[in-house]
Amino acid sequence: MSKTDSAPETPAAAATDGLGGAVGMEVNSPVDAPVGESEKKAFVGRSPGQLAWLRLKRDRTAAISAITLAVLVALALLAPVIGKLRGMTPTQPFTDKLNDFGMPLGYAGGMSGTHWLGLEPGNGRDILMQLVYGIRTSLLIAVAAAVVASTVGVLIGIAAGYARGWLDTAINWVIDLTLAFPFLIFALAIIPIVEDNFYGDREQIPPPFRVGLIIATFAMFSWTYTARLVRGQVIALREREFVEAARAAGAGTRHILFRQLLPNIWAPILVTLSLNVPAFITTEAALAFVGIGVIEPTPDLGRMIFNSIGFVASDPAYTFWPGITIFILVLAFNLLGDSLRDALDPKSSR
Repeated sequence: MSKTDSAPETPAAAATDGLGGAVGMEVNSPVDAPVGESEKKAFVGRSPGQLAWLRLKRDRTAAISAITLAVLVALALLAPVIGKLRGMTPTQPFTDKLNDFGMPLGYAGGMSGTHWLGLEPGNGRDILMQLVYGIRTSLLIAVAAAVVASTVGVLIGIAAGYARGWLDTAINWVIDLTLAFPFLIFALAIIPIVEDNFYGDREQIPPPFRVGLIIATFAMFSWTYTARLVRGQVIALREREFVEAARAAGAGTRHILFRQLLPNIWAPILVTLSLNVPAFITTEAALAFVGIGVIEPTPDLGRMIFNSIGFVASDPAYTFWPGITIFILVLAFNLLGDSLRDALDPKSSR
């Protein structure tokens, strides 16, 4: 017997893979153990929300839009602080800095170290203070109306999609009837009628009442789009296996609607909500041109543009500042909404 035959088998040499190949060194080697652990850590499961967040963080357009909106929202929220630091209010007139024709003294609409963006012609109010408070008003109306409209649309849409039968038919009929009404004409009719029922001709309408009325009018017409979207999503999901399993387990209708179906359709709802906000900002500004927007003395971007029409030739800066503010607000919201839609779409290539 040779020395090679008489050598005792080591545990590593004895282990085989069943096909004559030694695998003991790979299993028992302490050097290779950390590699296996790193491979396990590399394959970490992520939820759809985490994947969407990763896509969104990599999108530069979304990042720039989010930063822009964060700055504008911060200006709106800190409007009272800005007023205290500057020692003025949005309705404070500076008539001593206007000429005999009501135009601001100086260049570019009265821009100075005290009034950074100039003064409003005619009343002499500080444009910067009007802007920061106007952003606050526009965002309040747009976000509140979008939240109310989405909430109503989700509740009605999920009920219509799951109920079937006569209830689904009746809700569809109401949606079609609501969509048939032109919004602007209805707003021109309903807002003065409601105000006349609460206040007489000689009574001054409180600005918060007009703001609440505009929000309610927006929500009354805008819930239909969310309801139709949610209804279609629920119809596609109501026969899926997880819904049938919940029924077989004895789950009630409320549990199926809000614990099973609603979590699976939150992505399109969120996108619709984000795209409704800029639409409401522009629509609210448009209402000022027909005399049913936010009333004085509440600062408003749309009313600033409306008041500046007569001074476009003599003081273009008065039109420029509220116009560019609305443009930036709407563009940032639209770009963020598009990026959010791409991030939430699992088939997106972005």
